[in-house]
Amino acid sequence: MDERIRARGHENVTATHDSTLEFTSDDYLTPAGDCILAVEADRTPNEFDPAFVEACRDHDATITATIATDSHRFEITGRGHPDLSFENDRSLVVRTSDYVDDRTVMVDADAAAADVDRNLIETLADGASVTMTLSVE
Repeated sequence: MDERIRARGHENVTATHDSTLEFTSDDYLTPAGDCILAVEADRTPNEFDPAFVEACRDHDATITATIATDSHRFEITGRGHPDLSFENDRSLVVRTSDYVDDRTVMVDADAAAADVDRNLIETLADGASVTMTLSVE
């Protein structure tokens, strides 16, 4: 089961945060947003299919986020959590910790913004279109 989010990079993408990675529906990014990879996301967690949300609420669920531009691809794997609410209407966050709030779509991820391939980050800083595909098993 998949959910797909389309967005675009921004000149202020630095992706240096060690524990989170974020896509936002906002149309701007300040230099302080060091976990944000993309802006103008066309979907947010509160729009995801209820069956997808329910599948992610299983502690044993494996969730994979595939981040792809025309020229680069990066994959992150984490797990679900019973407290995932998928209620946020602005952004989605991948976390390396087990912290959960209404933006969280995955916990215990094996990578965060700082771990993403730097060639992909440069492409995003140039404003490239990007897709994040979230898959749950």
